[in-house]
Amino acid sequence: MTAVPRLTVGLPVYNGESYLAQSLDALLGQSYGEFELIISDNASTDGTERICREYAARDPRIRYLRQPVNIGATPNHNYVFEQSHTELFKWASYDDLYGRELLARCIAALDDDRDLVLAHAWQAIIDAAGEVVLTPAYALATDSPDPAERFRSMLFTVGGDDFYGVIRSEMLRRTPLHGSYHHADRTLMAELALSGRFYQVPEVLFFRRDHPDRAERAKPTIRSRAANMEPRRAHRLSNPTARLLAEYVGGFVGAIRRAPLSSAERRRCYTHLLRWMASRAAHRSSARIEDTVPRGPRRSLTPPQALAEMRRR
Repeated sequence: MTAVPRLTVGLPVYNGESYLAQSLDALLGQSYGEFELIISDNASTDGTERICREYAARDPRIRYLRQPVNIGATPNHNYVFEQSHTELFKWASYDDLYGRELLARCIAALDDDRDLVLAHAWQAIIDAAGEVVLTPAYALATDSPDPAERFRSMLFTVGGDDFYGVIRSEMLRRTPLHGSYHHADRTLMAELALSGRFYQVPEVLFFRRDHPDRAERAKPTIRSRAANMEPRRAHRLSNPTARLLAEYVGGFVGAIRRAPLSSAERRRCYTHLLRWMASRAAHRSSARIEDTVPRGPRRSLTPPQALAEMRRR
């Protein structure tokens, strides 16, 4: 790249050799190619380093960084953003796949509407082999002009994977970034939603991979997931489950406090939060993504077709 790119894609990874090459092919094969790709290898012990160095040697857009020790998933996610200096930023996972037009369509949406904070696309869930197993609807009201309604939707509506959207970096820098408590990604997205609207490209261009090694499956408890995000969380006495849950609620409270809201909007957000806390205490359950299809016509390449097209490029 000769010019400074507008976009940084940050890819934190630990022991990702099973799917990493496929994900890199999908990212590097995007129709929008003016971006830098920062990979932070969290002291992997498998073939991740070899794969990263091979790709970096043949594509100058890649900046490969390796942590000397495993610092945890949360610091590694925040590290790739802190290393970026571009107008736009996107987190990427080592195991997901991307339609060839994903970045182009998201950036076009952000350019068309300066009030948007984040742009993403409809998604499909794929299995370990890359086959589509679920096409969940995007039911969140993140496009509402009302910030309190966007926040309410974040609390009560299931679905969405906006953490992996294209985000305006200036808005992300106003947040505390990713925490290491229970569902910290949700509080971060809620804070961004309080700052502005999101846009969903009405096309399936994001393929979220579900497989046995995903942290949500391999780390089934609240503490084990938090310890995966940051090693210090493994200490049972200093990080009891009650504290991790309290920090989760506190993340929403902090988001409301920091957001550019009117007094009336802020009161409505606190009311929604209290209702959500009461509903969680009453039901003590977590919702699952429903197997429903987004409204309107859908067009996408299946992951194998998308990869084949990228390799022909």
